[in-house]
Amino acid sequence: MARENKVDAALGALRKAIDGLENAIDMRIELQRENRDVEGEVRRVHADRARLAQELDQSEFRANRLEEVNREVSRRLVTAMETIRAVLDR
Repeated sequence: MARENKVDAALGALRKAIDGLENAIDMRIELQRENRDVEGEVRRVHADRARLAQELDQSEFRANRLEEVNREVSRRLVTAMETIRAVLDR
């Protein structure tokens, strides 16, 4: 009988250890799943950042080009006004 009690106790301890191991495995799998989700989100954020940086660069280029065109138009308007003034003064 004492031997059966020891075997039962050992089996109980083994079952408890196996249950603990299964719980640890389940937690590990869930953690890995969450990590994959986070990694996917980080990749999406990096892709969005790269796209936004490219759009910003393009917008800055267009803004600089518009400034150049604006200066050229202003210069031409000044030249035209001076020419008109010169013609009217004659």
